Amino acid sequence: MEVEHKILELLGKPDYVPLNQQDLADALALNKRESKQFRRTLHSLLDDGLVAKVKRDRFVLPSDADLVSGTIKFRQSGRALLIPTSAPGEAPKALTILAEDTGVALHGDKVLVRLADEKYERKRRNQRRSRLSEDDTLARVVRILHRAHPTLTGTLKQSRMYHHVVPDDPRIIHDILVPPPEKSEVFPQPKEGDKVVVRLLEWKMRHLNPEGVITEVLGKTHEPGAEFKAILHKYKLDPNFPEAVMNEVADVPEEVRRRDAKGRLDLRKKLTLTIDPDDAKDFDDALSLEETANGGCRIGIHIADVSAYVKLGTALDKEAHARGNSTYLVGCVIPMLPQALSNGICSLVEAQDRLTKSVFLEFDRKGKLVKQDFANTVICSDKRLTYRQAYAFLTKDDFDEIRGTPLPPAHQTGSTGRALSELDDREMKAFQGAIRQFWKIASKLRADRMQKGSLDLDMTEVKIFVNEEGYADRIENIENDESHQLIEEFMLAANEAVAKALFDTKLPYISRVHDKPDPEKLQELRENMHLSGIACGDLTNRKEVTKLLQKIGEIEQNYTLKVQFLRSLKQACYRASNDGHYGLYKTFYAHFTSPIRRYADLIVHRIFDFYLHKKGLPSAPPRASMKYTKGDLDALADHISQTEQNSTEAERESVKIKLLEFYERELERKDKTAFPAIITDVKNHGLFIELTDSMAFGFVHVSTLDDLYQVTEDGTAIRGRRRGKRYELGQEIQVQVERVDRFKRQIDFRIVESGNRGSERKSATPKFPAKAKFQPKSEKAKSKQRKSDRGKSSRKQDSSRPKKKPTAKSDSRPPKKNTRKRRNR
Repeated sequence: MEVEHKILELLGKPDYVPLNQQDLADALALNKRESKQFRRTLHSLLDDGLVAKVKRDRFVLPSDADLVSGTIKFRQSGRALLIPTSAPGEAPKALTILAEDTGVALHGDKVLVRLADEKYERKRRNQRRSRLSEDDTLARVVRILHRAHPTLTGTLKQSRMYHHVVPDDPRIIHDILVPPPEKSEVFPQPKEGDKVVVRLLEWKMRHLNPEGVITEVLGKTHEPGAEFKAILHKYKLDPNFPEAVMNEVADVPEEVRRRDAKGRLDLRKKLTLTIDPDDAKDFDDALSLEETANGGCRIGIHIADVSAYVKLGTALDKEAHARGNSTYLVGCVIPMLPQALSNGICSLVEAQDRLTKSVFLEFDRKGKLVKQDFANTVICSDKRLTYRQAYAFLTKDDFDEIRGTPLPPAHQTGSTGRALSELDDREMKAFQGAIRQFWKIASKLRADRMQKGSLDLDMTEVKIFVNEEGYADRIENIENDESHQLIEEFMLAANEAVAKALFDTKLPYISRVHDKPDPEKLQELRENMHLSGIACGDLTNRKEVTKLLQKIGEIEQNYTLKVQFLRSLKQACYRASNDGHYGLYKTFYAHFTSPIRRYADLIVHRIFDFYLHKKGLPSAPPRASMKYTKGDLDALADHISQTEQNSTEAERESVKIKLLEFYERELERKDKTAFPAIITDVKNHGLFIELTDSMAFGFVHVSTLDDLYQVTEDGTAIRGRRRGKRYELGQEIQVQVERVDRFKRQIDFRIVESGNRGSERKSATPKFPAKAKFQPKSEKAKSKQRKSDRGKSSRKQDSSRPKKKPTAKSDSRPPKKNTRKRRNR
């Protein structure tokens, strides 16, 4: 790091003149040890794009040569954006790269680009189809610094003259030419239609397709097993663990031993419950309730003590660190920890003793927090409840009716727990009383949090369930009801309490940070909201932000609007500094409550032990030391932020694939289902829609309609020329699946007047009636809509694939969404 600092400092001096490698080493006057590191460090900086090489092999900072390094992100049209390399917390402006200027870059590559000069930019802007805004800054790729994916997954196809692989990612717009399967050394021999892994060869000329070699056959494309393996390969996920890790796991006890519980606060006789989703694989948090003498209550928030079994520096710890977190794909989980821990000794399953770390919050009879304590504990969960069961306890009084709440299918969860029908009235009454008391306190915590300015960013969860063969079986729409909010409030409270305690004790720790949004992004959001007919004030004022969220919440189909709002905010991350959380409006916040699935929480647990020791608390471990320096935590925070992003992208892709699979199977039905939908946007070539139940996005092409339709003058509807029929923004319609393109990842629908009203959803709670629908656009919005529609080409319907993929419009692609809703704020 010292040599790196010296190089960057020299190159950044105002009087620096570009030097070659030898002259640069001489100018730095390095000692013997530094000289050995110099060449490796310089080329590492070059690979990372922090240093650039210009004519005669001389080195400069990229900015001195109008060069910028960053990650290239493609659209299906072939155009791309460059996300510049930046320091943590910074959000540099993205650069626009036209399709013809992307060179031999592929989606996700780290590249070096040169900013376009004024003459080139003027020329491109004058082109009719450039569709560049005044804010776009153009650049051209000049060098590939690092290939994001040396190997790709895709489908093997055969044309008349050659074989090629169609990449799974539609943003990789070039097919990969491969040798004939009979020349492949892979066993079994690949066949047309197989899902394969292809290793890319060097690609030098953009006008020719890249070439590669098939290295593995994953199965028949679009079958669940092959799609699952493709996701694992793309995101470098591994459901299996190394032998060294499993050898250590073999020594982990299957149950809590007497010596393990020694010195801990024993809470095994306290009423304790877990509340989790139907398909939860592991259980890392529980709640307990005690009444206090003053008429108040003491609520214990108990978190699985993973640190008791995963010791720093062991093979188990190194593997957990490398993974960073668990990844929740549809129908399965790629765990951070082996199953013997994640679903076994660390999971707070019903009727089993478990080691935990606990936060105790004491409230008076008015629900005011008066005291908080911390301890290492041992608990025994009395009941594993699902959110449905907890909600039934909250809203129903008849025990027999509550007992009718079903258990989740055994193949979908790590533990079903006892059926409610097995409980006697005494247990039912105790559980109901505890859950209602939990909600009484949690509802006040939530109200206080919102009143202080916390943003209500909760979104309806869309969960896809699979059958035993792995196919998407049903889609369920789950409201964020009181049972979910109950758990969330106590987890937030525990996270905040631990972070504040560590900060007050001057102990370094990893915070969960959410930086303030950029004012430019908020202004852009404000303009977009006006286009949707929603008036809002200055969004740099937090009160105006909360008002806007309230208005969005009053619209029935508001998912698209909420996605726009979320995209205007910065992404939460981990940082070894206390920089606050914008969304929650909290000064102190850390992740403490999910150590089974997040390495960040495991780190905080280890520091928590030292906190107990430093405070001299009875349950503190006898020998505890601070295991991390500030530098260690900086590196760890950066690493787990990256692994979290990788998992998020894998989860999104899993959801997209299963949605396509679900609707593709709908095409095979003899009696097609009519799905309720709402029109979210109007274009001259069709209607963009959002399905009411699954919140999936799709497109209705004008060619499927019964008349020749044109966009109205105000841009809010299309009208038939002969019959005068209208389809307008916000209108509710019934649609059937028309076409599913698994390669472009698009779903087309056709409007039906009537049909089999089959529901995709089995909601945990009833859907509340709409308070408002989309409002008409302002005159300014209408004008902007008309301009944006001019020159738009109709979306291509031909799915044939030539040597080079046809340019695919990305208009119908739904916004990114993480439908796997977990406590991950």
